[in-house]
Amino acid sequence: MASQGHLIFWSMTTVIIILAAVIALIIGFGVSGKHSISVTTLMSPGNIGQHGVLGCTFEPDIRMGSIVIRWAKEGVAGLVHEFKNGKDHLQEQDTSFRGRTALFADQVMGGNASLELRDLRLSDAGTYKCSVTTARGSGVAVLHYRIGAFSTPKVHVENSSSGHTLQCEAPHWFPQPTVRWTACSDSGEYLPYTANTSYELNAENVTLKVVSFLHNITANATYTCVIENNIAKATGNIKVTGRV
Repeated sequence: MASQGHLIFWSMTTVIIILAAVIALIIGFGVSGKHSISVTTLMSPGNIGQHGVLGCTFEPDIRMGSIVIRWAKEGVAGLVHEFKNGKDHLQEQDTSFRGRTALFADQVMGGNASLELRDLRLSDAGTYKCSVTTARGSGVAVLHYRIGAFSTPKVHVENSSSGHTLQCEAPHWFPQPTVRWTACSDSGEYLPYTANTSYELNAENVTLKVVSFLHNITANATYTCVIENNIAKATGNIKVTGRV
């Protein structure tokens, strides 16, 4: 039967071994820095031909030299953008993105890894991955970026021998949107209306010019033209006063 002294010796030995293992894990964890950090993407649709921002944020790190940001796109062999050691590294950038990307470098230490993408194309739509590594660890977030075309409609009165008509025109839409009108008199009564809408393909053979005419308009009423597709919604309105 083991003596009490032997029991105390083996218990202390076991505790020491466990403590040593825990300390080793803590030291190894601190040296590697390979734990997960929070990375979050934010998305707003892109407008063909304009600048867009693919939003991505991460846990801030004041050590700029330790921050590495990589943007990649599903189905694209090269990188979309890479940032490390405080500056852009574009040697592995895919040719389809060359000259069109930038990070907000002055905001990186604050946790902003968002990507600006210029001269947006329909082909830019797709699934993107924002990967961030800092001295504290690394993380990845995925963003599904949608691309379309949208513009604010302008509404004005067209005078003709057959009467007064409202015209709603917007130069830049894709995919083809729907157009609807609402009309409300000053007394709050909704008014009947008849609209004719046409779509004209623009010179680049992608976006559409939208023109809609509203006939039989009434004075002292507010008319609203609503243009909408699965990317965006825009409205234009006009107040018609006096006699028409």
